Amino acid sequence: MTEATPTSRIPGFYTRTLEDRISRLRDTGLLSPESLEFLLQGGGLEPGIADSMSENVVATHGLPLAIALNFRVNHRDCLVPMAVEEPSVVAAASHAAKLVRMTGGFTGEATRPVMTTQVQLDEVPEPQHAEERLLEVREALIDCANRAIPRMVQRGGGCHDLEVRVLDHDEGLVVVHFYVDVGDAMGANVVDSVAEAVAPEVQLRIGGRIGLRILSNLPVRRTVKVRAEVSIDAVGGADLAKGIERASLFAEKDPYRAVTHNKGVMNGVDAVAVALGQDWRSIEAGAHAWAAMSGAYRPIATWRCVEGTLVGVLEMPMAAGTIGGSTRVHRGVRAAFELLRPADAKELALVMASAGLASNLAALKALAGEGIQRGHMRLHRRKQVAAGGAAEEQRGA
Repeated sequence: MTEATPTSRIPGFYTRTLEDRISRLRDTGLLSPESLEFLLQGGGLEPGIADSMSENVVATHGLPLAIALNFRVNHRDCLVPMAVEEPSVVAAASHAAKLVRMTGGFTGEATRPVMTTQVQLDEVPEPQHAEERLLEVREALIDCANRAIPRMVQRGGGCHDLEVRVLDHDEGLVVVHFYVDVGDAMGANVVDSVAEAVAPEVQLRIGGRIGLRILSNLPVRRTVKVRAEVSIDAVGGADLAKGIERASLFAEKDPYRAVTHNKGVMNGVDAVAVALGQDWRSIEAGAHAWAAMSGAYRPIATWRCVEGTLVGVLEMPMAAGTIGGSTRVHRGVRAAFELLRPADAKELALVMASAGLASNLAALKALAGEGIQRGHMRLHRRKQVAAGGAAEEQRGA
């Protein structure tokens, strides 16, 4: 959004009091007075705002807003907001990011922010000719799509391609994909408008009965790929690095392990998504569908030992937006954006993917070493103590 962010390396941040942490964030100069006041007051969501955001609202439900430290993404330090109830997620991601930071940080790229919307037609009389007929009028259909979203076109986005798929010849089931550059938005409303507008034109060309007109949460043309290198010594030695590689290979061969491996990735991705007002359910659904695209469910992040380093690569669809949705309605989300300051939706996607890869590395390092429970349970006991205190309070102790 604006200039360079101060360092994300803040030793001992977790040992400070809550007030001291906020003071340290204030010193960065990133937070507006309104956001600083929001944090000092303990955060939360005003009931009136909550009522305008959802239906049948009776109260608000809070989550801890934390900062994952040590992240450097494409040579820029990032303070990474996370909203999550599990303390080990924040601690683990920060630890892994510190290891990756020693060798330059996370690097990667995000594709153009192209979302996919689908138009379904049933009972198409000659489905075998549908693609030919629609491609003959491809430009006219794209023009029709863009007339439905003039403001997006003015901002440099818009529909630029389509694809025809025959899913069932006997039933005449044809689906047409329209690919729309949605800029810095997540883009659901934009592409839904496109689908509604073009459906009658598609029907006019190939016949049939119009069915669904809706985005797909598997945006195969809107992906992100990040890479991390960790020295063998930093990760804990050759045996531990090989153990991480073996854990990755295990996930690549077994869907029962792959789903838990991917859950470890999504621990980081989802926590950042919630903090920044993203549609984490859409991102989660897309990630797991992507994992199964080959016909077998596979890990979306892999690790290999390469010439004295441990190299991790994560690739997944990522529909992240810096405008629209709750990105400006929720004061906590606004504060999170001020701290992270992504230049655009592509950079936001890179940071979220980096948090996912860091979370995955931390989980595999724990599993291949002392086991996941030791560190996890140490942090979990903090919550048990707090829960015990709450129970005492309820009993009037």
